[in-house]
Amino acid sequence: MKRLLPKATTTVLVMLCLMYFITYVDRVNVSTAAGQFKSELGLSNTQLGFIFSAFAYPYVVFQFIGGWVSDRFGAKRTLIACAFIWAVATTLTGLAGGFYTLIAARLLLGLGEGATFPASTSAMASWVTRDKRGMAQGITHSSARLGNAVAPMLVLALMTAFDWRFAFYLLGALSFGWLVLWYVTYTEKPADHPRITAEEIQVLPPPRVRPLEMPGTWARLYRRLLPVSLVYFCYNWILWLMLDWMPLYFMHSFHLNIKKAVIFTSGVFVAGVFGDLLGGLVSDTLLRRTGKLKLARSHLVAFCMTMTGLSLIPVLLIHDKMYSLVFLAAAMFFNEMNIGPMWAIPMDVAYDRSGTASGIMSGTGFTAAIVSPVVAGYLIDRVGNWNITFMLSIAVMACGVLMTFLMKPDRPFDPHLQQPAPARQCSGRDTALPLADKN
Repeated sequence: MKRLLPKATTTVLVMLCLMYFITYVDRVNVSTAAGQFKSELGLSNTQLGFIFSAFAYPYVVFQFIGGWVSDRFGAKRTLIACAFIWAVATTLTGLAGGFYTLIAARLLLGLGEGATFPASTSAMASWVTRDKRGMAQGITHSSARLGNAVAPMLVLALMTAFDWRFAFYLLGALSFGWLVLWYVTYTEKPADHPRITAEEIQVLPPPRVRPLEMPGTWARLYRRLLPVSLVYFCYNWILWLMLDWMPLYFMHSFHLNIKKAVIFTSGVFVAGVFGDLLGGLVSDTLLRRTGKLKLARSHLVAFCMTMTGLSLIPVLLIHDKMYSLVFLAAAMFFNEMNIGPMWAIPMDVAYDRSGTASGIMSGTGFTAAIVSPVVAGYLIDRVGNWNITFMLSIAVMACGVLMTFLMKPDRPFDPHLQQPAPARQCSGRDTALPLADKN
């Protein structure tokens, strides 16, 4: 029977993939349901923008806090607490009766999901070898994009069979189910897992130690990751523009009904699934063949952001729903190729502090999720079309390309030094912790 069960490392990765899938269904389901509750509750586009972005306020804060908590207290306990909060928030969304109660439910959801990605990155640092980090991040984030693609059709089906409120009740129950599975399947240290094999332990990174906190360490780490965080901001600008507004974009720009708009939206999001997978695969392949982290991370991100911006240009020039679908899907594909290399960088730079480092990157970069939906809603209300919104997004991508050349993923963070030490030649297994890399 044991031979039929997946390896321990595979089980952990599958559980993280399932978590990414569920959290993204829970955070984007509101955009599909918006078409129904907007009229029922008498909301404007600007109010919808605030409802969409309310999730991001506590999410940003708890990215920073959650990353530190997961490094200090472990990913298992951190994710159990997070899952309980986001499951309750999803259920309460179905009970909302107006603008303010929807805002409150979305704020609670952001609080619950804020620490999830930094905590999962902390878990991956112990359970994934260095030369597979990009692919692991790509696979988990592709599950998130699969959640993006499935959510519109799933929520629409539940809305059609019941109503928009029931959709949130059922998704809340699914979140509670994941919490139970995580509790019984994950161990903080790989060696403690009942089904871990000697072969798996041999290739995994050495056990992480709780990092010593020195005065000014967090501030130096923040400065070290600031260029990475700004690039991630540019990535999130496009992502959240699409996650929150795509169903309404297709409905209003091309006068589609909600069913057709959901099909078009899902097509855009499916492209992101493949982008996540390919980005992680390309990044790790480049790293194994060249040993150059800058090429595998920074240069790849610069290329992907360039292609994202170029893909939006035809959307401005050609007003046709099929062309918009194709080129928005291309933009989503190339934007999502950034995920694997971007989320591998915090593990490359700060192995023992990977939760904190990824929280800094994601928390700073995720502020785009606050700004982008509101700016889009405001411009749509004032201008009446999407051209200025897409032009602004192209400019944001151009800024992201320029910032990639300042990321320096090949220089590990050393809390004992004001300037980071040069990186060692990369290998599949971390033979020494970055804290010992003093060349």
